[in-house]
Amino acid sequence: MIIKKADLDQYPAVRAFYHSLIDAIAEIPNTVGWKKDIYPSPEFLKDSIRKGELFIVEEDGEIVGAMIMNHDCNEGYRAFQWSTEAEPEEISVIHALGVHPRHARKGYAKEMVEYAIKTAREDHQKVIRLDVLKGNVPAEKLYSGLGFQCLHTLTMFYEDTGWKEFELYEYQL
Repeated sequence: MIIKKADLDQYPAVRAFYHSLIDAIAEIPNTVGWKKDIYPSPEFLKDSIRKGELFIVEEDGEIVGAMIMNHDCNEGYRAFQWSTEAEPEEISVIHALGVHPRHARKGYAKEMVEYAIKTAREDHQKVIRLDVLKGNVPAEKLYSGLGFQCLHTLTMFYEDTGWKEFELYEYQL
């Protein structure tokens, strides 16, 4: 498996991947709550690709997984007292990590998170943070199993979900 940064010419395929993923998980309760072209939005995807922050996993030329890693976070993160003191540029945040259900249980999500940890260490980050929609058990198990600590449940607003409870996770590097 190869994890690589997406190129701007791959934007249509990345967008199609997220649309297909959203369709595939629409009937599964407590997954991500994403909505086509709201989250992840076309602007967010293109900007993340331009900045080298969007990573993909391909199998036989098809995108099977994707994630974004940068320093941006929900406003709610700023109000929370995290266990690791760090400046914004010392914090990596994982966004929009998804693997299409047709490719579930092949270890792609685990490999992507391990890649994020490796990359953050190489970039001399202090910590990785992320949030998970409360009740998204597969995501909770993934992150906990890789050593992330669930620190708090916080009600936050996102365009795609509205006001919902999210579990805040942190991984100290």
